[in-house]
Amino acid sequence: MIKYPSFEKKATIGVTAPSSGGSVDSHEMIRLACSRFEEKGYGIICGDTVWTQSKAKSAPARKRAQEFNDMMRDDSIHLIFPLWGGELLVEIMEFIDFESIKDKWIVGYSDISVLLLAITLRTGLATAHGTSFVDLRGEQTDPTTAMLETVLSTEMGASVLQHSSESFQKDWQQDRPSPYLYQLTEPTYWKMTSTHQNVSLQGRLLGGCIDVIRHLIGTPYGDVRHFSNHFINGEPILWYLENCEINTVDVRRSLVQMKLAGWFENCSGILFGRSNANQPIDGYTIEDVYQDLTEELGVPIIYDIDCGHVPPQITLINGAFAEVEVKDGKGTVRQYFKE
Repeated sequence: MIKYPSFEKKATIGVTAPSSGGSVDSHEMIRLACSRFEEKGYGIICGDTVWTQSKAKSAPARKRAQEFNDMMRDDSIHLIFPLWGGELLVEIMEFIDFESIKDKWIVGYSDISVLLLAITLRTGLATAHGTSFVDLRGEQTDPTTAMLETVLSTEMGASVLQHSSESFQKDWQQDRPSPYLYQLTEPTYWKMTSTHQNVSLQGRLLGGCIDVIRHLIGTPYGDVRHFSNHFINGEPILWYLENCEINTVDVRRSLVQMKLAGWFENCSGILFGRSNANQPIDGYTIEDVYQDLTEELGVPIIYDIDCGHVPPQITLINGAFAEVEVKDGKGTVRQYFKE
């Protein structure tokens, strides 16, 4: 049975940095993000780790984990929103108190997806893969990203529909931010490995950043088979994956490892996010990777969806039942908050 946290506007948000924190030159943008939420009526509580960064992490692993555990136990905090991703969240996993996990939304992506996926797999608590806290500091929020609050507000037993974006950001232009930070200039087009123009997939969503969630394989925090048997009664799993910075052969190796570890057992399909990192090696392109995987698993693959490090992002809920449809390059994702 999957548990879905409730969410209300004017909730209190706990901001922490379980991976990377904020160096001094980023403090202004962090404060701006906090003020944007406060303007909308939310309360903000920032942990100490938000304001520090040294040697690829905000703080030692035990301190990062303790701050997260404390926010999870604190009944005055209704949602936990990590600052952004980073590199070494996996260090804190052995110190997370899974026995004290409460029904609160946890939101993020990139390195944060290690924590999100592990919590859903271990506890059956739905977690939200979407934007980062700091990326909501703009004067406005683009329509795709703005669905975050609507998705989190979905009631148990109800569903929520999201559409593919009209356009996406090719390159970050930090010196020329738009009112909603992103430069959405390139037309969005969701693609498929099949020759059909239309495809429809269904299943329980699981996923995250492939660079980092692969490191949960073989650990107590990456038991997909246990999750399948104990929380979703063996329903098909619809994976979503996105690549931050690894090349095509590393993507391939990671996918093979997932397959050999049983992560793709009872898989109904795979969704891949857009990426600027999919550099081909010896002519082996990311499209070759997707095609090889389609042939091996015998399932459809949709790629270049609104997920990951090439914004904007649809909010995807680990554990929710989803229906994904693509027609002529346009996509819809309907998520059902069912047990």
